[in-house]
Amino acid sequence: MGSKIFVTGATGNVGREVVRCLVADGRQVIAAVMNQEDAAHLDAEVRPHVEARRFVFGEETTYESALAGVDRLFLMRPPQIADVKHKLFPVIDRARALGIEQIVFLSLLGVERNRLVPHYRVERYLRGGSVPFTFLRPSFYMQNLNTTHRAEIREDDEICVPVGDAKTSFIDVRDIGAVAAKVLTEPGHEGQAYALTGGESLDYYQVADLFTEVLGRRITYADPSIFEFVRHSRARGVPWTFVLVMVGLYTATRMGTADRVTDTVSRLLGRPPISMGQYIADYAEIWR
Repeated sequence: MGSKIFVTGATGNVGREVVRCLVADGRQVIAAVMNQEDAAHLDAEVRPHVEARRFVFGEETTYESALAGVDRLFLMRPPQIADVKHKLFPVIDRARALGIEQIVFLSLLGVERNRLVPHYRVERYLRGGSVPFTFLRPSFYMQNLNTTHRAEIREDDEICVPVGDAKTSFIDVRDIGAVAAKVLTEPGHEGQAYALTGGESLDYYQVADLFTEVLGRRITYADPSIFEFVRHSRARGVPWTFVLVMVGLYTATRMGTADRVTDTVSRLLGRPPISMGQYIADYAEIWR
C-alpha cells in the first residue's frame, strides 16, 4: 500500500480526480473535508476506500489531527484565499514539523513570471524549506466551462470571457489528477516544476465551434470588454473576490500568456492529453 497521501481540495475539480486516480492505484488516501456533509460529496465509488478527516485552511487546530501519520501532501490553494501567509504557510510549517516527505503543490502555468499571484509566494516559501516539493503548473482547466461558465453556455448559448482572440492551451483536470497521482507515488519528481497543458492551443471562437459541433446547436463567443464581463459575472451572483481573480487571469491570457503548449502530460502519462472535443463530448449532458 505504501505512503499515506493527504489530499486537500478533495471534493473540488482537481482534488477529486487526484483522489480517484490514487484510489484506482490502490493507494491509502486521506481526504480533507470541512465537515461530514462535505465528505458526502466525495465520489460514491471512492468513498469506501478513502479516510475523510476534518481540515480547514485558517483553522490551525485542525492541522495536527488531519496530517497525523501522513507521508505525502497534495496541496492546493482554495480560490477564495488570497492571504497565503496566514492561511497556507502554517499548513506547510505543520507538514514540515510532522516529517512529511513530499508536498505536491498545484500552482499555475507561467507563475515564475507573475509575482502578483498567490501561487508565486507559495512556491517561493516551499523552495525555502526542507521538505521535498513538486510543482504542478497547469494551464486553464477545461472544467471551468462546465462549472464557472456552465449556466451561460446552457442557458444563453454563449461563452463570455474577456480575452479577445488570444489562445489558451486548455487542460482537462482528469489529466492533472493522473499526473498528480504519478508524482505522488513514484520517485524522481522531487524538486521538479511541471508545466501542464493540453495538446493544442485554441481561441474561444474555436472552442465555441467545437461546442456547436458536439451539442448540435449554435454556441457563440461573446468576447466582452472587462467592464461587460464584470457586470455579467456579478449579475450571475459571482462573488467580487472571484470576479477580480478571473479578471486578472483573463487579462494575462489576453496578453498571450496562456497559449504555451508543452509535452509534459504525454511524457509523464505515456499518452496524449485529453482533447477539447473529447472533453465536451464527455460532459455534453451538463450543457443540454
